[in-house]
Amino acid sequence: MPRIRILPEILASQVAAGEVVERPASAVKELVENSIDAGAGEVLVEIRRGGAALLRVIDDGSGMSRDDALLSLERHATSKLAESADLAAIRTLGFRGEAVPSIASVSRFRLTTREPSAVAGTEITVEGGVMRDVREAGCAPGTTVEVRDLFFNVPARRKFLRAETTESAHIEHQLRLHALAAAGVRFRFRKDDREVFDLPGGMSRLDRVRWMTGTELGRELVELPLSHGNGVAVEGFILPANHARKGRRHQCVFLNGRPVEDGAISRGVAEGFRGGVADGLHPCAWLWIEMEPGLVDVNVHPAKREIRLHRPLELREVLSSAVREGLSRAEEARRPVAVPVRQSAPAMATPRAWPAVLPVQRQFDAIVEAPKETPVEIAAPKPLPFRYVGSLLERYAILESADGLVLLDPKAARERILYERWLQESSGSGVESQSLLVPLLLEPGPRELELALRHREDFARAGIEIEEFGAGTLRVGSMPDFLTSTDPRAFVTALVDELAAGQAPGARLAFERLARLLARKAALIEAPRPQEAMRLLEVLFRCELPYCAPDGRPTLTEYSLRELERRFSGGGAAGF
Repeated sequence: MPRIRILPEILASQVAAGEVVERPASAVKELVENSIDAGAGEVLVEIRRGGAALLRVIDDGSGMSRDDALLSLERHATSKLAESADLAAIRTLGFRGEAVPSIASVSRFRLTTREPSAVAGTEITVEGGVMRDVREAGCAPGTTVEVRDLFFNVPARRKFLRAETTESAHIEHQLRLHALAAAGVRFRFRKDDREVFDLPGGMSRLDRVRWMTGTELGRELVELPLSHGNGVAVEGFILPANHARKGRRHQCVFLNGRPVEDGAISRGVAEGFRGGVADGLHPCAWLWIEMEPGLVDVNVHPAKREIRLHRPLELREVLSSAVREGLSRAEEARRPVAVPVRQSAPAMATPRAWPAVLPVQRQFDAIVEAPKETPVEIAAPKPLPFRYVGSLLERYAILESADGLVLLDPKAARERILYERWLQESSGSGVESQSLLVPLLLEPGPRELELALRHREDFARAGIEIEEFGAGTLRVGSMPDFLTSTDPRAFVTALVDELAAGQAPGARLAFERLARLLARKAALIEAPRPQEAMRLLEVLFRCELPYCAPDGRPTLTEYSLRELERRFSGGGAAGF
């Protein structure tokens, strides 16, 4: 067995960097947290090539003296902790003293800093953990950290970096979180010499949330009343239940100014909706929680993303109460005020305008009655071997066959029909699309935007034309012509969220998977009624695989007469 030895200092720092610096966004997070801790009123972040070629963080904070700047490059050197008791009262974002030396050990690193009262600043150059130069420098008060060629000396880590657009999206997401957490700080973000955003300092939290969600969703924000209880204060904003999404990427939680993730907090928010959110979906929320430092342990994760609450049930109760109160107030504000009117003679009925969007029934008729657009051509229609009997809980159609009882799942059947239609039309001349009268503008978030644009050609094959429309905005120009009754905003938003939740970062998207997701989302929004079973079956049996949905779920389930007789006879011989 090899002998135990102490790791060299540089190797130890590189090992630590593997925990602290997972990707360029991790380095940005650590450096921006240091800037906020230093009291910065303005933070500028510049990146090139997804942060792998260059990361530069400039702040106007307190800066450092020469001695402190040199100490900051030593492992476990920090100004934020003095003794073990301080771990129970952490109010700063950083505290371990690992980030700066870890980043410097895996990059070409330059630190320039000056205290406001000092005449000259200090510039330190480090390459792969080896100090190259220390000298005086003329610079503005504050600190500038420049990180070039991240992981240049750790090729195994560098090859795991994703595409530049993916890494840039992670950095932008991280900066958006810090911009929400520290609304008083001006944040600027430049990517490849192009300014992505410039948020002035002193904005209210509401204004920053509206900036993140976009104007239309911003109008629907529900403000939560400031709630106190058991050493906890909570305030923030939520969106109504119909905007709940897959995954928790749209839940931004800040505990004592720190972006965190915690299951108890998410459950508390969901409980406040009292069952109004479907299973598998999570409400959109932006929460600021202030808590006595002794009630939370922030030192349980290398990247400080996760926390451990000492009294999670009490926090859940405060959160659910705040959400219920906020939703109740919003509902009360929307309730119309009754105004007495004078009785008058009945007026003549006026003709009603035809709705701008086709109802589900007309859209379903169009699919059923258009033989040229059916998923699979057949020589001649055959009589259906079923008779419609009724419906079960308005969810399943009950059918009678020559062999017994059959249950039809209309939603699964519709998924199969739409799936094969997308595959068939996309492999030919392409899915026919209908241009939206007014193009739809979405602000899905940096990671979701990057994923959608990366698969722009696949969306076009499916009849959905998308393009970038300014920083952070997605423009939707058309939808498939056979989905005219779909709300395009809800449909595309849910689709992109679903893709982001299940797609590995940087992976290519198979069109078949996109078609499956499209079919499932369309069927959820426009599920046919069981009473339409016979007309639905006519189309279903023209499909190549009519007996299962695209994900393998059955469309039809049969209970033979022999099985039914066996059940009713108690397992003995059939008969009465």
